[in-house]
Amino acid sequence: MIRVASVDLLRGAVMIVMALDHTRDFFSRLRFAPEDLARSYPALFMTRWVTHFCAPIFFLLAGVGASLSLSAGRSRKQLSFFLLTRGLWLVFLELTLIHFGWWFAYQPPFILVVIWALGWSMVILSALVFLPHRAIAAMALLAIFGHNLLDGIRPESLGGLAPLWNVLHAPGLAVPGIMVGYPLIPWSAVMALGFALGDVFQWEAARRKRFLVQVGAAAVVLFVLLRYINGYGNPTPWAPQRSAAMTAVSFLNTLKYPPSLLFLLMTLGPALIALAFLERARGRVVDAISVFGRVPMFYYVTHLYVIHALATAFALWQGGEAAFLGLDTGSFPTWYGTGLPGVYLAWAIVVTILYFPCRWFARIKSTRRDWWLGYM
Repeated sequence: MIRVASVDLLRGAVMIVMALDHTRDFFSRLRFAPEDLARSYPALFMTRWVTHFCAPIFFLLAGVGASLSLSAGRSRKQLSFFLLTRGLWLVFLELTLIHFGWWFAYQPPFILVVIWALGWSMVILSALVFLPHRAIAAMALLAIFGHNLLDGIRPESLGGLAPLWNVLHAPGLAVPGIMVGYPLIPWSAVMALGFALGDVFQWEAARRKRFLVQVGAAAVVLFVLLRYINGYGNPTPWAPQRSAAMTAVSFLNTLKYPPSLLFLLMTLGPALIALAFLERARGRVVDAISVFGRVPMFYYVTHLYVIHALATAFALWQGGEAAFLGLDTGSFPTWYGTGLPGVYLAWAIVVTILYFPCRWFARIKSTRRDWWLGYM
């Protein structure tokens, strides 16, 4: 696959930021969601908000990467097979290695989140790659802009089809022991949009930069306008709060599960602008960040185990037990956890530890062409 420096850099940056969110999950002493405006505060909300960029950018760049592989000489049939098999492999990872990383146990509940949705989005894209890129872009934009029209359809109204609707659009408990967190309609559309966007990276640099900035800025402006009037695109409106800062928090508090139109405009708009301006970024810091972007799946799996292992040591030091650690953060004991500064310190430690195995694996990927490396 052709490597694009700005893609690796942006992906590496969001991988680092993603670790902040998961470190907060495992280390924070707070037992409420940062989006709970009645109890949250600006620093906590922004710690969560900045991580909202991770999943949309990850899905978008996965689509871009698939498109770039065509430029590297892979046929559409070969790409389709790769996306199909890699997508199924990611679903398998979500249900096995990743699930164990979250819980350090292999038992329900199985919470199907980003890697699960990424896998099935690749399976869907494996069928779409035979269509013209403009048709794929049109379908993706239709789903992104139109899926909020489906918000009124509740799973319980569909009888036996309720689990299917959980998978497609409405997150929830699909069947006992299996929770769908990332529904496929909006997320697969973001990946498909990234695939169509891949053509842009074949353009002359000035034209590409102009296009990315214009489209990104248009998305941001549209987000601000639709959010300001509390119009279409997000189930809950913003409203004045107890302070100006919290009012700004309310404005930015868009829905991720499933990702609303405004959530995607808010995150993908700046991502496109960032892609335009990162092309000339150079230096040691850029190289270090890009290491993570070259091995995203290896990083994802490894970071869960590093965070969970460190949290286990922290819990044993604090209270002598750690079996409670997992995705059900609301059930953590009151004695466990640290404040926001401690979360940031733990995050810095996690990223520092991860750099060395990721640099090692990135070097392997750059020097070898084993078929299995494409699946990691």
